[in-house]
Amino acid sequence: MEESMEEEEGGGGYEAMMDDQNHNNWEAAMDGYRQQPPPQPPPPSSSTSSREPPGVQLLAVAAAASERKGPKEGLGPPPEANGVAMMMMKSCDAAAAKAATAPTPSATININTSTSKFLMNVITIEDYKSTYWPKLDGAIDQLLTQNPGDYIPISYEQIYSCVYKCVCQQHSEQMYSDLIKKITNHLERVSKELQASPPELYIERFNLALGQYMGALQSIVPLFIYMNKFYIETKLNRDLKDDLIKLFTEHVAEKHIYSLMPLLLEAQSTPFQITPSTMANIVKGLYTLRPEWVQMAPALFSKFIPNILPPAVESELQQYAAQDQKLQRDLLQNGFARGDQSRKRAGDELAYSVHIRTNFS
Repeated sequence: MEESMEEEEGGGGYEAMMDDQNHNNWEAAMDGYRQQPPPQPPPPSSSTSSREPPGVQLLAVAAAASERKGPKEGLGPPPEANGVAMMMMKSCDAAAAKAATAPTPSATININTSTSKFLMNVITIEDYKSTYWPKLDGAIDQLLTQNPGDYIPISYEQIYSCVYKCVCQQHSEQMYSDLIKKITNHLERVSKELQASPPELYIERFNLALGQYMGALQSIVPLFIYMNKFYIETKLNRDLKDDLIKLFTEHVAEKHIYSLMPLLLEAQSTPFQITPSTMANIVKGLYTLRPEWVQMAPALFSKFIPNILPPAVESELQQYAAQDQKLQRDLLQNGFARGDQSRKRAGDELAYSVHIRTNFS
């Protein structure tokens, strides 16, 4: 028993001594690896190099060396093999990073293509005059000459797109100038047509011109809203709708107000010479164009615009009653007898009730 224990103790001492020697050999090998550069692997054969890349060949050499030395000494892969593997891994990582960051030819081609497309989309002043403004000019013509309620076969989306592109390409000033010139020429033609109108048609034609123009503005102003927002409001500190209403005031209304007002006063004194809706449209339109024109006929404007005259006072009640009596006399002279309408409605209701009773009895 004691001999076996001594043999085991002796065997354990031998194993401990071998572990110390192996540890010393490993430290010596590591010191040598830190002081000396790693040795170069043997050149590969021609057959191997033709089939495998250099990195794979170096790793294969390092693996073979570790298999020859590792089982005998129990030390694992030698420091030289580890150094070679580390160098190869670093070189592979560097190559991969370089390949990832390097631009490919296709990317360069795409960039050049996008740049050329951007340059091709530039709208020159010649493009604006030959392509874009003619589209806007034709649409404005149709909008200015349409009758209220008519359908116009134009693409509002296409017109808005033209305005948007021209504003983005810095053609706002030219487009605004062309728009003002276009509408000014139209209004001058309208004014000449009104001057050639006979007195009996003058009021009706003025009402038609006013309503047609105001209706056109309801479509023109939204189509040019982008120009209004980024040029007229920003640089001119004005509003497109106000500018276009001012054009009608200067080129049409101001030239005809002194011919129109006497005809309106005459029509007011003769009931139903013109329809009440026509009279209301003209009076309200003139007030919108220039409120100070109220002073030319306050009584006429007060019938359609609230708060034109001062508040009524008790001392003027007799005057108001006299005006109402005069209106009733005028109605009687034009065939509207008092109570005719009420009796007619009552008769219609009675006939309808008799008809219902007869059918359901």
